[in-house]
Order: sequence, then structure tokens, then C-alpha cells
Amino acid sequence: MMIKRLFPAIFSAVLLVSAFAVCALYGQDFQPVTQTMNEQSADSADAKAADTDMKGVWVTYMELSMEHEEDKSEKAFTNKFETIAENCKNAGFNTLIVQVRPFCDALYKSAYFPYSHILTGTQGKDPGYDPLKTMCGICRGKGLKIHAWVNPYRVTYNNVPEKLSENNPYSADKNTAIETDTTTVLDPSSEKTRKLISDGVAEIVKNYDVDGVQFDDYFYPVDIESQDIAQYNAYRGKAKGEVMTLEDWRKANVNLLIAECCAAVHRNSKKAVFGISPQGNLENNAELYADVKSWCEVSGYCDYICPQIYFSLENPALGFEEALGEWCGMELCGNVKMYAGLAGYKAGTDDDEGTWEYSDDILYKEYNILKKNNKISGFMLYSYSSLLSDEAKKEIDNLKKLM
Repeated sequence: MMIKRLFPAIFSAVLLVSAFAVCALYGQDFQPVTQTMNEQSADSADAKAADTDMKGVWVTYMELSMEHEEDKSEKAFTNKFETIAENCKNAGFNTLIVQVRPFCDALYKSAYFPYSHILTGTQGKDPGYDPLKTMCGICRGKGLKIHAWVNPYRVTYNNVPEKLSENNPYSADKNTAIETDTTTVLDPSSEKTRKLISDGVAEIVKNYDVDGVQFDDYFYPVDIESQDIAQYNAYRGKAKGEVMTLEDWRKANVNLLIAECCAAVHRNSKKAVFGISPQGNLENNAELYADVKSWCEVSGYCDYICPQIYFSLENPALGFEEALGEWCGMELCGNVKMYAGLAGYKAGTDDDEGTWEYSDDILYKEYNILKKNNKISGFMLYSYSSLLSDEAKKEIDNLKKLM
């Protein structure tokens, strides 16, 4: 069923409660993703069932980077990723979450985004091969799953990359972006932005043998102030009836993109799932206008959510079990799965006020807690580099005993 309009007075009660309501805020039609998923349920049931024991590793763009390598050839990249995949498999992991769009660019052949600078040192320069195709082939050969990790909005962060290509979407139209002191992001309120991002997601699942697409925890910049006030005032000028606050309007913009991208995945793939990995601290998500409660509890936003619960058991500010309890207190809608992100990168360091420094079994204990929690369907480790770290070695070796 298509919904063309909801009465404005309803919005305060149902704001961000469903993809229908969010779409209606903009006077747009929206085909609920649940219909598409139901049509595909017979075909995708096996793929989704296989996700119940997720043991994932995030592979960052830094870990994939060829920028400072003397040999930037296809063979060199293939060898690098072969090693990454083999190390992850030998450690007991079954899924790689590879960062394929870090800065409004792509580690694959795209009709919408330029090639990433991490491949050649220059954004937009063709490396002469398709990295994502290579990674998919290697994962399939090793019996690993692969999820394409996308940063939906980020164009630059702290002057990285230093130079954008002429065919970067931001270079072509600076009116669809927001600039803060630290970052440039595509404007979440822009319909053009939402179409660009959802078309890019559709492109990935149509053209590549991926098992999923994942958004990370970057939505509105944490240091945004009034940089989008003109867009908000334009919304207010067109609104009839009750008008959303700036904060609710920003959340609605993010929710609409999430719903559209989830629908794009399921329209274009019979097996791929759509997931989100928000910050583990619920208060931090609010600062980014990430409506994680709706994503968990309402159909049409995602197939899985993986909060980054990057805290030690004894962290004074927020402990692992406390944060996990807050997430598990949410109701999960339908087939939505919940995984937990674990902080391999903190192992052996003085993070969390030194609580990691004098222990070598925090990850072991945390995974044990997850295994006994019937709401959690697996975990993801940040990141691949921790498997090679001398500081993290004892923690990782202990973690592998449970895998």
C-alpha cells in the first residue's frame, strides 16, 4: 500500500516511529521495505539464518590503503587482501566488513562516486582494477561473507583527503553539503543527497556479490551548530500544521535516508541485508541525530544493528554490561538482529582509564557474556589491525579460544 499523506497533527505522536511517517513529512510516496522483504523471504531465508552466528571483523580503509605502497598494482592489492582474509579466517571469523566508501568515493567502479585516493594516492584516478570485485572473489574462495561498509555522508574529515576529484559529488554541487570546523558532509536534508546515497547502495548490491551493506556511526557532525539553518527554515516555510523542532527535523532526515537505503538493498538483491553500526553510548547517538530506538523497534529501517560497545567491563564512565543492558532493553522488530561491536583496538592500551592495560581476558569475558545473551546474534571486532597488534595479542589469543 502506498501512503501519500498523513495529517500534520499526527507527527508529534508518531514522529520517527515508521518509514511511512518520515516520508509523509516530505509529501513523498514510499513502498515499505517489509513488502519487498516478504516477497523475497523464501529466497533470502537461508542467507539470513546463516547470519545468526556472526563473527565479523571490520577492515578499515586505512588497512586496505595502497596510498603509501611502492607497488600499487592489482596484484599487490590482491596479495594484501588475501593475507587479510586468510588471517581472519584462521582466527575463527566468518565475515569481513570492508570499508568501500570512506569519503564520498569508492573502492569499486561506480557511476556516482570517484575512485578513492587510498588506491592510487589521487582521488578519481582509475587503479586499473576493481578492488571490491577482487575482495568478493577472495572471500567467496575462502568461505567468508563480505559486507560493504559505507560512510553515507562524509566528504572530508580533518582535511582528509587533501584534494577532491572534479567528479566528486561535492565538487560538482557544493550546495548539497554542510561544512563544520572539522568535516564536510553531504546534507542529510537534501533529496538529491538521499537519492545519490541510496542509488549508490543499490549499485553495490546489484553489481557485486556482497552479503550486506553496512552504515557506520557518522550521521550529522557532532560539531554542527547552525550550518543548516537555511534548510530548516525552508522546511518550516513549507510545513503545514505542527512544525518539527530542529532536532526532530534532523532525526527525520536521517531516518528517511535509512529507510530509503534499506528499501534499495531489498529491491535490488535477494540475499543482501542492510545493517547499521551506531555508537555504543545511547547519549552519543542522540548528539548525531541517530534515532537508534526506531531502527531497532520499527520495521523498515534495517536487518541488523551492531552498536559499538567499545568499553571495558570496568570502565568508570560506562561499563560494557551496562551499555549492553541498555541496548538489550529495546524491543527488536520482526527479523531485526542485534550484534555487538567489540573493541579489539583498545586491548593492551591505557584506554578507559587504564582498565584494559592490566588484563588480557576482557574480550574473552565480553564474548562469553554475549554468547549467553539470547538477544545477541554475534559480534564484530574493531578492527583487523588488532589481530596483528603486539599489544592486543594476549587478548586476541584468549578471544580465539571461544571461537
